[in-house]
Amino acid sequence: MVKKRISSEEVAKATKAALERRGVTINDIAEIVYDMQIPYNEGLTIEHCINSVERVLRKREVQHSVLVGIELDELAEKNLLSQPLQSIIESDEGLFGVDETLALGSVMTYGSIALTTYGHLDKNKVGIIKKLDTKVGNGVHTFLDDLVGSIAACAASRIAHRMRDLEEEGETFADIPPQDLGPKPPKNQESE
Repeated sequence: MVKKRISSEEVAKATKAALERRGVTINDIAEIVYDMQIPYNEGLTIEHCINSVERVLRKREVQHSVLVGIELDELAEKNLLSQPLQSIIESDEGLFGVDETLALGSVMTYGSIALTTYGHLDKNKVGIIKKLDTKVGNGVHTFLDDLVGSIAACAASRIAHRMRDLEEEGETFADIPPQDLGPKPPKNQESE
């Protein structure tokens, strides 16, 4: 059997499509990032946050987590998982921590600030995360709410780290175009 290599661009498109299919937009995630970061970052715009989210979504660890988590949520909606896993995921059982574990895998690539930010978002359920977590009878989002929180935490972490660099240069986010935080050409994926 010949192994097929999947291009980074194909995985990035599939990740965005999966989020959109589940009712989550880049802007939904960027709004969480903006609300969390605006008190600390002069000149920050929603466009900076959108571009930071876009950059996070180019990381393979994030893409893989999103694709796996959404697939499990969708299989649970179709009642295609074996028991007791079906009931556990369908009900988002409190002691089931695999959803957070999957989300934490991608958060870890952005350091301790992303980890603590994720913890805050997981506990406080803000923005679209709250809508996904409390959706009753209209879909399973056991993994999705945590994954959205992890993406937002990673994007916020990128902004916090960039702010530190800007401060050292005597600048603010008002001094840099939003696209500076966005995806680079897909030639070689960046490690940020």
